[in-house]
Amino acid sequence: MKLAQIISALALLTGLAWPAQALVGPSSPGGALSRHTVMVLRSGQGSAGSCSGVIIAPRVVLTAAHCVSADPARVAVYAPAGGAPALTPVQSVVRHPEFVPNAIKTRRRSIDLALVLTREPLPTGFHPAPIAASEPVRLDASYVIAGYGLRQEGAEQTGGELRSGRLAAQAPLSSILLWARDLEKRGMGACTGDSGGPIFDAGGKQLVAITVWSTGTHGKQCGDLTQGALVAPQTGWISQVMARWGVR
Repeated sequence: MKLAQIISALALLTGLAWPAQALVGPSSPGGALSRHTVMVLRSGQGSAGSCSGVIIAPRVVLTAAHCVSADPARVAVYAPAGGAPALTPVQSVVRHPEFVPNAIKTRRRSIDLALVLTREPLPTGFHPAPIAASEPVRLDASYVIAGYGLRQEGAEQTGGELRSGRLAAQAPLSSILLWARDLEKRGMGACTGDSGGPIFDAGGKQLVAITVWSTGTHGKQCGDLTQGALVAPQTGWISQVMARWGVR
């Protein structure tokens, strides 16, 4: 199902107009990563948006905090792959306590992560992604990024399909953030709608970070530098929330 069809369905469900929100540049189909990766949809007062997310438990999706509303009734998880596409309602949303909504403008430290608990398990064929052990980010280390965002910046019709690509860690090195870009400078990187999506290790097997921000060259917002929030340092918070929910 293409993004335009998703938007039409959501407009009927919510009474709102849903604007379009894949990785730009020479990315590839998501392939096996589709079993871990979903879309996270948010409605608001006359507006709405879409992001990506990664499954870490049968009813738990990890995404970016800026992608979700605190009101679970305003959030839904859409699973485009694995049989019949399914729109799953949300029971609870918890943003990281250190999330700062305007952190970029105010230059403040922020943990842009959120956990989403669905009301029921996601469709058969989806599986939780294992979280990589905590270790320092190494310069030029390779990672695999995936998301449902735009394949061409500004072209709404290019979103809604899972795409993946390979990026390499760049300076500055951080204990909470991953900065990465395409070393071959082909313009590949995160774009609108990829926020909340997973960044895996080089083998595409273990979850390392969640995409939270991107920028481009010459005033663009996509295709140059991609920023991810490292997941391993936040496993304590993740475990606490999941224990409160009674899930594992």
